[in-house]
Amino acid sequence: MFNLITDIEGVSIGNATDLTLGSGVTAIIFDEPATASGVVLGGAPGGRDTALLDPSMTVGAVDAFVLSGGSAFGLDAAGGVQAGLREAGRGFPVGDVRVPIVPQAILMDLLNGGDKDWGVQSPYRDMGYEAFKAAAKGRFALGTVGAGAGATTATFKGGLGSASAETSAGLRIAAIVAVNALGSATVGEGPHFWSAPFEQNQEFGGLGLPAPITEDHTRMRLKGMNTTATTIAAIVTDADLTKQEAHRLAIMAHDGLARALLPAHLPLDGDTVFAASTGRKQRPDLPVFLELCHFATTVLARAVARGVYEATALPVPGAQQAWRDRYPDRAISPKQGDIA
Repeated sequence: MFNLITDIEGVSIGNATDLTLGSGVTAIIFDEPATASGVVLGGAPGGRDTALLDPSMTVGAVDAFVLSGGSAFGLDAAGGVQAGLREAGRGFPVGDVRVPIVPQAILMDLLNGGDKDWGVQSPYRDMGYEAFKAAAKGRFALGTVGAGAGATTATFKGGLGSASAETSAGLRIAAIVAVNALGSATVGEGPHFWSAPFEQNQEFGGLGLPAPITEDHTRMRLKGMNTTATTIAAIVTDADLTKQEAHRLAIMAHDGLARALLPAHLPLDGDTVFAASTGRKQRPDLPVFLELCHFATTVLARAVARGVYEATALPVPGAQQAWRDRYPDRAISPKQGDIA
């Protein structure tokens, strides 16, 4: 396993990154339509086609998810991914027409120092198409790439993270996340991650938690009161789930955000988690589904820490410092974070 969302058979990831813009797009493409749902718990969300993910809505499966920077301008990215899917003959059949189903969530990265003077049309539709064309299986980069390119947090540069796990029954579950929290993924001003209890194979440095946890560690740290933030993610399993069960995974994955970020789900966050089932493997019985729910929490918590751990600062004046800038001697090669 690569410890990435591409450990789920039938899932490809494509990234489009513009470091001058200080933003990017991540496309999560399914080989076949995937049963999907999602949950929004942040107070300032931005999304496209998120309402259809409610378990009571008619459409039960999606062709792709999109995570993007750009705030509301970034919502154009789903159109680019949709165009690529349409070229490929994908989509929900409506008479003799096929409509690709592409829910999207966006994060706010307009004030990170990048050049956002793009003229009349935003670049995000083209970036969405580029991300679709780049989609591939196997390894992909983490940190300052794709939707995580312009992401920030209260203490260090945010980024794109991913992690995976396997249940006792051999079912796989994995997360991908663009970490752009109003709060912090790290404990106080130090190098430790709130996700430390769930870390595997030193995937974000193997530092554990500081001892003891002090009042200063837990005080509120925010990156600013005049900006919106948002951490956006997707959780995917190869188990054969219903839409209602996928919805429960999304809820459990939000628990992972709450364990990895302090605070999470603020009024200026737009925290959104999508969930999908490729159905490539068997339906889980109740004990195995409970295990999947548990892993939905832990893999997203791990993915959040990896997104910050792997990030590098944007090449713009005044860019936020990355964790690796302050603690270069504590960084471990990404491959050492793999799960065998």
